[in-house]
Amino acid sequence: MSKNLSQQVVLDRRGFVAATFATVAGLGLAGCSDTSAEADKGSAASSSKSSNDTEASTTLDAKAFDKLVDNGPKADDDAIAASTWATAVKDAGVFKIGGVQTSTLFSLLNEKDGQTRGFDAGIAQLLSNYILGENKVEITQVTSDTRESVLQNGQVDAVFATYTITDERKKLVSFAGPYYYTQQAILVLADNDDIKSVDDLADKNVAVQSGSNGPAILEEFAPKASQQEFKTDEEARQALQQGRVDAYVIDNNMQQSALVREPGKYKIAGKPFGSKEPYGIGLPLDSDGVAFVNDFLKKIEDDGTWTELWQICIGDRTGDTNVPELPEIGA
Repeated sequence: MSKNLSQQVVLDRRGFVAATFATVAGLGLAGCSDTSAEADKGSAASSSKSSNDTEASTTLDAKAFDKLVDNGPKADDDAIAASTWATAVKDAGVFKIGGVQTSTLFSLLNEKDGQTRGFDAGIAQLLSNYILGENKVEITQVTSDTRESVLQNGQVDAVFATYTITDERKKLVSFAGPYYYTQQAILVLADNDDIKSVDDLADKNVAVQSGSNGPAILEEFAPKASQQEFKTDEEARQALQQGRVDAYVIDNNMQQSALVREPGKYKIAGKPFGSKEPYGIGLPLDSDGVAFVNDFLKKIEDDGTWTELWQICIGDRTGDTNVPELPEIGA
């Protein structure tokens, strides 16, 4: 990780202390790929056509987001006292997390007001409000290679970074959740009418991201596709733009981000496919914070906060009217 990316930013609803950031062009984290380019271009038109031709606003409604976070549930003193993890956060007076600030839909820094917003950012800020009674989150920038280490060395209290729960990772850290599911999706250029589903990928050149689950899943569902691996999301999309590949397969949330960043250039072909990949909140190994955070997640599912957050951060911006199934917490 570079020096710039190791800087921290304290985000507080009443004000913020912003460290100096270099421009980040390729370090958003996907649960599957872990090394995607999620930098928002910031110059997209205010509205566009999504892949299902529904009118969508590419700009997140900051006022609605902030109001939702402010009005989130609050833990009572007994619930906090019952958890050593939550008590430590409460005593510190700040919620330290590992995350990113370059993920268009999940966690993106607004340089104008210093606030980070998106689905992951919203879950983290709601949890901060739940424990501290205010949104007081300190973000340490992480990459796929540092998410476990920042938990193991006590640098952060939790990691929010589209962090897929796997058996291998559970040997190193504990997970609360899952709080979100994703599947693989197919990105094609907007004028491509040849590819309508995964079945149409046979004998096509398909971009995938190295180190992700995409290659294995694509091999299972489209064994006759010719795979070309790229290190980053940006490189894969460039190959698609240049016609060097016919399609690009990666997490659906990554593909939705591409639609928002560059409206009118792409569309998603067919429905997402493959097994559901669960995103979890990373916590120190064997932490009693798992039960506490799972109780919080159940509350925001039951009171509709989860659904409203998804609508603000993803649904309204992509034109997707199909609210995802609520994750089965603790599964």
